[in-house]
Amino acid sequence: MRSYNLFRRRGQESLLCAVPESCAVPRFVGGRRWTFGGRIDGSKSPPPGFDDRAATTAVRFNGYYLFQCLDEGGTERSADRS
Repeated sequence: MRSYNLFRRRGQESLLCAVPESCAVPRFVGGRRWTFGGRIDGSKSPPPGFDDRAATTAVRFNGYYLFQCLDEGGTERSADRS
């Protein structure tokens, strides 16, 4: 699995944007509406709602993957918040 940085939408914390570490962060994420939400890598299971195959396809076309976390608590447990 590829490593991703996660960004959360403020006010809609279940909306996440996964950006591969090797890609530039999209402009829309750089504003005040998004905050860093952790990392996804092979050492931990991804948050609920993250689909690795869909992420691979989305990144190929867009450079990022937007998804909705199906369990708010799951993101906290699965993503490294450091």
